[in-house]
Amino acid sequence: MSMWDEWFRRFRRRFFFPDIERMIEEMEREMAEAFKEIESSIPREMVREFRLPDGSIRREYGPFVYGYSIRIGPDGKPIIREFGNFKPGFPGLKPLHLTEQREPLVDVLEDEDTVKVIAELPGVDKKDIKLYATERTLTIDVDTPTRKYYKELELPARVDEYSAKSTYKNGVLEVVLKKKREGRRPKGTPIKIE
Repeated sequence: MSMWDEWFRRFRRRFFFPDIERMIEEMEREMAEAFKEIESSIPREMVREFRLPDGSIRREYGPFVYGYSIRIGPDGKPIIREFGNFKPGFPGLKPLHLTEQREPLVDVLEDEDTVKVIAELPGVDKKDIKLYATERTLTIDVDTPTRKYYKELELPARVDEYSAKSTYKNGVLEVVLKKKREGRRPKGTPIKIE
């Protein structure tokens, strides 16, 4: 018997009205089906089973992480970034999206010459972090037995991917990329004015 079955069984004993008890039984069935559906969508790597001294088996799930950060962009509009390893869904509209990899909390700061990316990657060694850059994207990838992080983010400006410098200290990764200069180039042959 799962912890949810036990909770519902104890909760139901408090009522003595047949109509209410029928409604509660129907809710119990629907909740049990919903929990079974959620349980079947959890990746195996996120389920741990332990045998207790009495011989029963206990399951632990997770970790499940979801969060977001909000900051005001240079244009005065809010920038919202989600992080974690699942995205909440809406029943009937959008299913729960759960992955083994966590999306780290990332902040992107831009000044006149550089783009700086700061990512929180707690619990990993710097040798386990793989970074890939293009003119427009930065990909952060960590795949260890205990921690998995993945984030591909679009940069706010074109950068020179070969200029990237990165540091990692106390679980915080910082990557600095120089912006590509987009100077005006003359079109055609210059003409001397006399």
